[in-house]
Amino acid sequence: MGFWARMNEKGIRARAVVAASAVALAGTVWGVAGAVESGHGPAHQNVSRQKDAGTPGGQAGQRQPRGIPEGIAHASEGGAKAVNITIDDGPDPRWTPAVLDVLEKYDAKATFCMIGPQAKAHPDLIKKVVAAGHRLCDHTMDHDTGMDKKPVAYQEQQILDAKRLIEEAAGAGAKVDYYRAPGGAFTPDSRRIAAAHGMRPLGWNVDTKDFGRPGTAAIVDAVKRELGNGPTVLFHDGGGNRGQTVDALDQVLAWLGGQGRPTGFPVRTAPEGADAS
Repeated sequence: MGFWARMNEKGIRARAVVAASAVALAGTVWGVAGAVESGHGPAHQNVSRQKDAGTPGGQAGQRQPRGIPEGIAHASEGGAKAVNITIDDGPDPRWTPAVLDVLEKYDAKATFCMIGPQAKAHPDLIKKVVAAGHRLCDHTMDHDTGMDKKPVAYQEQQILDAKRLIEEAAGAGAKVDYYRAPGGAFTPDSRRIAAAHGMRPLGWNVDTKDFGRPGTAAIVDAVKRELGNGPTVLFHDGGGNRGQTVDALDQVLAWLGGQGRPTGFPVRTAPEGADAS
Protein backbone atom coordinates (compact mmCIF):
# COMPACT_ATOMS: atom_id res chain seq x y z
CA MET A 1 0.00 0.00 0.00
CA GLY A 2 1.35 3.42 -0.95
CA PHE A 3 2.07 6.26 1.41
CA TRP A 4 -1.03 8.29 0.50
CA ALA A 5 -3.27 5.23 0.65
CA ARG A 6 -2.02 4.44 4.15
CA MET A 7 -2.61 8.05 5.26
CA ASN A 8 -6.12 8.00 3.82
CA GLU A 9 -6.92 4.80 5.71
CA LYS A 10 -5.63 6.32 8.97
CA GLY A 11 -7.80 9.39 8.39
CA ILE A 12 -10.90 7.26 7.93
CA ARG A 13 -10.16 5.37 11.14
CA ALA A 14 -9.60 8.59 13.09
CA ARG A 15 -12.90 10.05 11.93
CA ALA A 16 -14.67 6.85 12.94
CA VAL A 17 -13.20 7.03 16.46
CA VAL A 18 -14.26 10.69 16.83
CA ALA A 19 -17.78 9.88 15.65
CA ALA A 20 -18.09 6.97 18.08
CA SER A 21 -16.85 9.16 20.94
CA ALA A 22 -19.41 11.83 20.10
CA VAL A 23 -22.23 9.28 20.16
CA ALA A 24 -21.07 7.93 23.53
CA LEU A 25 -20.80 11.45 24.98
CA ALA A 26 -24.28 12.33 23.77
CA GLY A 27 -25.65 9.16 25.32
CA THR A 28 -24.01 9.99 28.65
CA VAL A 29 -25.37 13.54 28.68
CA TRP A 30 -28.83 12.30 27.77
CA GLY A 31 -28.70 9.66 30.48
CA VAL A 32 -27.75 12.19 33.17
CA ALA A 33 -30.44 14.61 32.04
CA GLY A 34 -32.99 11.81 31.98
CA ALA A 35 -31.98 10.70 35.47
CA VAL A 36 -32.37 14.20 36.88
CA GLU A 37 -35.71 14.69 35.16
CA SER A 38 -37.05 11.37 36.44
CA GLY A 39 -36.00 12.07 40.03
CA HIS A 40 -33.04 9.67 40.24
CA GLY A 41 -30.15 12.04 39.55
CA PRO A 42 -28.07 14.15 41.97
CA ALA A 43 -30.47 17.09 41.77
CA HIS A 44 -33.20 14.98 43.40
CA GLN A 45 -31.12 14.37 46.50
CA ASN A 46 -31.59 17.96 47.66
CA VAL A 47 -35.38 17.87 47.53
CA SER A 48 -36.93 18.29 51.01
CA ARG A 49 -38.62 15.32 52.67
CA GLN A 50 -41.91 17.17 52.61
CA LYS A 51 -41.76 17.39 48.80
CA ASP A 52 -40.92 13.82 47.92
CA ALA A 53 -40.44 12.97 44.26
CA GLY A 54 -42.01 10.35 42.04
CA THR A 55 -45.53 9.43 41.05
CA PRO A 56 -47.10 6.58 43.06
CA GLY A 57 -47.48 3.36 41.12
CA GLY A 58 -44.96 4.48 38.51
CA GLN A 59 -47.60 6.34 36.49
CA ALA A 60 -45.41 9.26 35.51
CA GLY A 61 -47.20 12.34 34.27
CA GLN A 62 -50.68 11.10 35.17
CA ARG A 63 -52.98 13.09 37.45
CA GLN A 64 -55.71 11.87 39.73
CA PRO A 65 -58.73 13.27 37.84
CA ARG A 66 -61.23 13.19 40.69
CA GLY A 67 -61.38 12.89 44.44
CA ILE A 68 -58.40 13.65 46.65
CA PRO A 69 -55.10 14.56 44.94
CA GLU A 70 -51.96 12.76 46.06
CA GLY A 71 -49.85 15.92 45.89
CA ILE A 72 -48.90 17.62 49.16
CA ALA A 73 -51.27 20.50 49.98
CA HIS A 74 -50.04 23.93 51.04
CA ALA A 75 -52.59 26.38 49.61
CA SER A 76 -55.71 27.59 51.41
CA GLU A 77 -59.32 27.12 50.44
CA GLY A 78 -59.89 30.67 51.66
CA GLY A 79 -57.89 32.27 48.86
CA ALA A 80 -54.71 34.31 48.66
CA LYS A 81 -55.11 36.14 51.99
CA ALA A 82 -56.20 33.18 54.12
CA VAL A 83 -53.81 31.46 56.53
CA ASN A 84 -54.01 27.79 57.50
CA ILE A 85 -53.34 27.22 61.20
CA THR A 86 -52.29 23.60 61.81
CA ILE A 87 -51.77 22.03 65.24
CA ASP A 88 -49.71 18.84 65.66
CA ASP A 89 -49.12 15.93 68.04
CA GLY A 90 -52.22 16.11 70.22
CA PRO A 91 -54.72 15.94 71.56
CA ASP A 92 -53.34 16.88 74.95
CA PRO A 93 -55.62 17.25 77.99
CA ARG A 94 -53.94 20.47 79.11
CA TRP A 95 -52.89 22.24 75.94
CA THR A 96 -55.55 21.34 73.39
CA PRO A 97 -58.30 23.07 75.41
CA ALA A 98 -56.04 26.12 75.77
CA VAL A 99 -55.48 26.22 72.01
CA LEU A 100 -59.22 25.85 71.41
CA ASP A 101 -59.90 28.80 73.72
CA VAL A 102 -57.51 31.04 71.78
CA LEU A 103 -59.02 29.99 68.46
CA GLU A 104 -62.52 30.72 69.78
CA LYS A 105 -61.39 34.14 71.02
CA TYR A 106 -60.54 35.17 67.46
CA ASP A 107 -63.23 33.09 65.71
CA ALA A 108 -60.36 31.30 63.97
CA LYS A 109 -60.31 27.84 62.42
CA ALA A 110 -57.53 25.26 62.52
CA THR A 111 -56.60 21.78 61.39
CA PHE A 112 -55.59 19.41 64.20
CA CYS A 113 -53.08 16.70 63.22
CA MET A 114 -53.54 13.97 65.81
CA ILE A 115 -51.66 10.89 66.98
CA GLY A 116 -53.85 7.75 66.97
CA PRO A 117 -53.31 6.58 70.58
CA GLN A 118 -53.69 10.14 71.86
CA ALA A 119 -57.03 10.39 70.08
CA LYS A 120 -58.18 7.10 71.59
CA ALA A 121 -57.17 8.29 75.07
CA HIS A 122 -59.00 11.63 74.79
CA PRO A 123 -62.18 11.24 72.73
CA ASP A 124 -63.79 14.15 74.57
CA LEU A 125 -61.17 16.50 73.13
CA ILE A 126 -61.68 15.18 69.59
CA LYS A 127 -65.39 15.84 69.91
CA LYS A 128 -64.70 19.41 71.10
CA VAL A 129 -62.41 20.03 68.13
CA VAL A 130 -65.07 18.83 65.70
CA ALA A 131 -67.91 20.67 67.47
CA ALA A 132 -65.96 23.94 67.18
CA GLY A 133 -65.81 23.55 63.40
CA HIS A 134 -62.15 22.60 63.07
CA ARG A 135 -60.84 19.82 60.83
CA LEU A 136 -59.03 16.58 61.63
CA CYS A 137 -55.73 15.32 60.29
CA ASP A 138 -54.08 11.90 60.64
CA HIS A 139 -50.55 12.17 62.10
CA THR A 140 -49.96 8.37 62.33
CA MET A 141 -49.86 6.01 65.27
CA ASP A 142 -46.33 6.50 66.58
CA HIS A 143 -44.99 9.71 64.99
CA ASP A 144 -42.15 7.76 63.41
CA THR A 145 -40.09 10.36 61.53
CA GLY A 146 -38.21 7.56 59.79
CA MET A 147 -41.27 5.90 58.32
CA ASP A 148 -40.24 6.95 54.82
CA LYS A 149 -37.51 4.30 55.14
CA LYS A 150 -39.95 1.59 56.27
CA PRO A 151 -41.92 -0.98 54.19
CA VAL A 152 -45.16 0.05 52.55
CA ALA A 153 -47.15 -2.29 54.81
CA TYR A 154 -45.78 -0.48 57.86
CA GLN A 155 -46.66 2.93 56.40
CA GLU A 156 -50.18 1.73 55.64
CA GLN A 157 -50.66 0.40 59.17
CA GLN A 158 -49.42 3.65 60.72
CA ILE A 159 -51.75 5.76 58.59
CA LEU A 160 -54.92 3.70 58.53
CA ASP A 161 -54.88 2.59 62.18
CA ALA A 162 -54.56 6.22 63.26
CA LYS A 163 -57.36 7.29 60.94
CA ARG A 164 -59.64 4.64 62.42
CA LEU A 165 -58.87 5.63 66.02
CA ILE A 166 -59.37 9.34 65.34
CA GLU A 167 -62.70 8.80 63.60
CA GLU A 168 -63.91 6.41 66.29
CA ALA A 169 -63.03 8.97 68.95
CA ALA A 170 -64.73 11.77 67.03
CA GLY A 171 -67.93 9.79 66.50
CA ALA A 172 -71.06 11.02 64.75
CA GLY A 173 -69.68 10.24 61.30
CA ALA A 174 -66.79 12.70 61.57
CA LYS A 175 -64.05 12.18 58.98
CA VAL A 176 -60.31 12.79 58.86
CA ASP A 177 -59.65 15.19 56.00
CA TYR A 178 -55.83 15.22 55.83
CA TYR A 179 -52.70 13.17 56.40
CA ARG A 180 -49.46 14.74 57.62
CA ALA A 181 -46.32 12.60 57.67
CA PRO A 182 -44.24 12.90 60.86
CA GLY A 183 -41.35 15.24 60.21
CA GLY A 184 -42.54 15.63 56.63
CA ALA A 185 -41.41 12.06 55.84
CA PHE A 186 -43.83 11.58 52.94
CA THR A 187 -43.36 8.87 50.34
CA PRO A 188 -45.23 8.29 47.07
CA ASP A 189 -46.81 5.24 48.72
CA SER A 190 -47.93 7.07 51.86
CA ARG A 191 -49.47 9.83 49.75
CA ARG A 192 -51.24 7.27 47.60
CA ILE A 193 -52.59 5.43 50.66
CA ALA A 194 -53.82 8.65 52.25
CA ALA A 195 -55.53 9.95 49.11
CA ALA A 196 -57.16 6.59 48.41
CA HIS A 197 -58.79 6.83 51.86
CA GLY A 198 -60.01 10.41 51.48
CA MET A 199 -57.12 12.24 53.15
CA ARG A 200 -55.18 14.97 51.38
CA PRO A 201 -51.44 14.90 52.17
CA LEU A 202 -50.73 18.08 54.13
CA GLY A 203 -47.45 19.98 54.28
CA TRP A 204 -46.52 23.33 55.78
CA ASN A 205 -44.83 26.57 54.71
CA VAL A 206 -43.98 28.07 58.09
CA ASP A 207 -42.27 26.01 60.78
CA THR A 208 -42.54 28.07 63.94
CA LYS A 209 -40.04 25.79 65.74
CA ASP A 210 -42.38 26.04 68.73
CA PHE A 211 -41.72 22.41 69.63
CA GLY A 212 -38.28 23.42 70.90
CA ARG A 213 -39.76 26.24 73.03
CA PRO A 214 -37.55 29.05 71.65
CA GLY A 215 -39.66 31.70 73.40
CA THR A 216 -43.00 33.29 72.54
CA ALA A 217 -41.41 36.20 70.67
CA ALA A 218 -39.32 33.86 68.50
CA ILE A 219 -42.40 31.85 67.54
CA VAL A 220 -44.32 34.98 66.59
CA ASP A 221 -41.37 36.37 64.65
CA ALA A 222 -41.05 33.12 62.69
CA VAL A 223 -44.62 33.46 61.47
CA LYS A 224 -44.20 37.09 60.45
CA ARG A 225 -40.88 36.38 58.76
CA GLU A 226 -41.83 33.21 56.88
CA LEU A 227 -45.48 33.73 55.98
CA GLY A 228 -44.38 34.96 52.59
CA ASN A 229 -43.34 31.35 51.87
CA GLY A 230 -46.95 30.23 51.90
CA PRO A 231 -50.10 30.14 54.05
CA THR A 232 -49.80 26.95 56.10
CA VAL A 233 -48.33 27.42 59.60
CA LEU A 234 -47.15 24.64 61.90
CA PHE A 235 -47.82 24.78 65.65
CA HIS A 236 -47.98 22.04 68.33
CA ASP A 237 -50.40 21.23 71.14
CA GLY A 238 -48.68 17.96 72.07
CA GLY A 239 -45.23 16.78 73.05
CA GLY A 240 -44.67 18.76 76.23
CA ASN A 241 -45.26 22.19 77.70
CA ARG A 242 -46.96 24.26 75.01
CA GLY A 243 -47.45 27.44 77.03
CA GLN A 244 -45.28 29.43 74.62
CA THR A 245 -47.30 28.12 71.69
CA VAL A 246 -50.59 29.20 73.26
CA ASP A 247 -49.28 32.71 73.96
CA ALA A 248 -47.71 32.98 70.51
CA LEU A 249 -50.88 31.77 68.78
CA ASP A 250 -52.83 34.49 70.58
CA GLN A 251 -50.42 37.14 69.31
CA VAL A 252 -50.27 35.70 65.80
CA LEU A 253 -54.06 35.64 65.43
CA ALA A 254 -54.29 39.23 66.68
CA TRP A 255 -51.63 40.25 64.15
CA LEU A 256 -53.33 38.39 61.31
CA GLY A 257 -56.59 40.16 62.13
CA GLY A 258 -54.82 43.49 61.92
CA GLN A 259 -53.46 42.47 58.53
CA GLY A 260 -56.92 41.60 57.26
CA ARG A 261 -55.96 37.95 56.89
CA PRO A 262 -58.58 35.35 57.90
CA THR A 263 -57.86 31.77 58.86
CA GLY A 264 -58.93 28.91 56.64
CA PHE A 265 -58.40 25.28 55.76
CA PRO A 266 -55.88 23.67 53.40
CA VAL A 267 -57.11 22.79 49.92
CA ARG A 268 -58.41 19.21 49.75
CA THR A 269 -59.64 18.81 46.18
CA ALA A 270 -59.21 20.50 42.83
CA PRO A 271 -61.08 20.60 39.53
CA GLU A 272 -59.70 18.27 36.91
CA GLY A 273 -56.44 19.60 35.51
CA ALA A 274 -56.07 22.26 38.23
CA ASP A 275 -53.23 22.57 40.73
CA ALA A 276 -54.45 22.04 44.27
CA SER A 277 -51.09 22.36 45.98
